[in-house]
Amino acid sequence: MTAVAGRGWTRVGPHPAIAAWAAAARQAALDHLAVTQEAWRCGGTWFVGVDALPNAPDGAIADTPFPWPALPLTPEPLHKAQLSVIRPGYPQPSAEETPAAFAFRRDRDAAHLDGLLPIGPDKRRMVKEPHGWILGLPLNDAPACPLTVWEGSHDILRAALLTALAGHAPETWGDIDITEPYQQARREIFATCPRIELSARPGEATLLHRLTLHGVAAWKPQDHAPPEGRMIAYLRPQLATVQQWLTAP
Repeated sequence: MTAVAGRGWTRVGPHPAIAAWAAAARQAALDHLAVTQEAWRCGGTWFVGVDALPNAPDGAIADTPFPWPALPLTPEPLHKAQLSVIRPGYPQPSAEETPAAFAFRRDRDAAHLDGLLPIGPDKRRMVKEPHGWILGLPLNDAPACPLTVWEGSHDILRAALLTALAGHAPETWGDIDITEPYQQARREIFATCPRIELSARPGEATLLHRLTLHGVAAWKPQDHAPPEGRMIAYLRPQLATVQQWLTAP
């Protein structure tokens, strides 16, 4: 991850190969939205769309190849891309979130570290999905609700989690409760790291270090998007172990 090792993120493009893939993925996304039964979250303003896009393991959609040559990444097998769609008014209160969780989404962009899942009735955070990298590919021209990142946060989170897990065998790291050190590191990040809004257009991509704290900005009064809403495809291939997730560059 040398391309993002310093600040934890980079913007790629514009590049015609990325634009071609985004155009193919946009049509696939519109087709999916037309028939899906999946519920929209956050009061009907956010479609999560996990595994929603029909890309092949090499990333291609129909006859359009994935733009590996335009990206600072080594080709590898890919899961079906997530389709994240946001409508005007995001976020809205909903029964699926407590008032505190909604306030955190509204005021702190629901800032999170990918790979941590809420486990058990008390929703304790554990590393269950150790992603290798996080790639966002905008599918339409919509400046609304950009991806937000806290620059340099990957270094703080790496140090905090390695310290918390130091007394445990690496093969058990995915089963260790890291809720408190994660939350403490997040507070430090909010106090010390610049918050960056990473807007991008079709033909561009955003690439995050896997340990970068990130979220989504709330819809502002001046924001706008096409009728389908702001659409971005996300890819996060997984690593083999939590140890690799925390120690690789």
